[in-house]
Amino acid sequence: MFLFLSKFLPLLIYPLGLSCLLLLLALIWLWKFPRRSLFAIAAALLILFCSSNPLIAATLVKTLEWQYLPPDPVPAAEAIVVLGGSTRPQSPPRPWVEVLESGDRVLYSVKLYQDGVAPLIIFSGGRISWQDSSAGSEAKDMADIAQLMGVPERNILLENESLNTYQNAVETAKILKQRQIDTILLVTSAIHMPRSVAIFEKQGFNVTAAPTDYWVAQELLEQMQGISSATFLNALPDTEALHFFTSALKEYIGLGIYRLRGWL
Repeated sequence: MFLFLSKFLPLLIYPLGLSCLLLLLALIWLWKFPRRSLFAIAAALLILFCSSNPLIAATLVKTLEWQYLPPDPVPAAEAIVVLGGSTRPQSPPRPWVEVLESGDRVLYSVKLYQDGVAPLIIFSGGRISWQDSSAGSEAKDMADIAQLMGVPERNILLENESLNTYQNAVETAKILKQRQIDTILLVTSAIHMPRSVAIFEKQGFNVTAAPTDYWVAQELLEQMQGISSATFLNALPDTEALHFFTSALKEYIGLGIYRLRGWL
């Protein structure tokens, strides 16, 4: 039940869901409470405009992504832990496992392995029952990609049970402790790294963040903040900006909930 509510309830306060809720209320109030209806429409428009503004979205995302920058050089570790959420399963008509934008997690972990910073990769992630669970776990999907890229099966471990970030840490900790591993490189999307590092450190591990999948790069910010023909375009609503604003909001909500539950 917690998993379902954690996925459903935030939809009502994410920009798109909240705007739809306000517009629905506006329709209900339209005849009896026209002023209230007008306020709801204006609020929905303001929420959508601000949350889909590229500069506003990039500024919010940066507060998360830039908390952990890629280490240079990357220190050696006993294992590389890669969190799920970066693949779609092989399900018709897909010919094979498909990589999402956050699939950089898998690619970067393989690069780190090939660079010799750790001898072992642990892929963590199950699959929620209403999301093609019959197709196997996200961990298995990532492992298939890693093996295709040349990582030997003997150097890959799978954690197939977790359904959220907290469970990623708890279930992976069982594997790590069995092998007496204390020092890990944690690979996930940069926007997801602050919550992930805090959870794994809470489990007692020496964690080095190895973030990837950055949306906000220095060049992007300079283009947005500069005065040019693109400045006007960066003030217009953009679906990608809305997606990243929502992702950042999701992370901040997750940080708050996880702290309340004592997971951080």
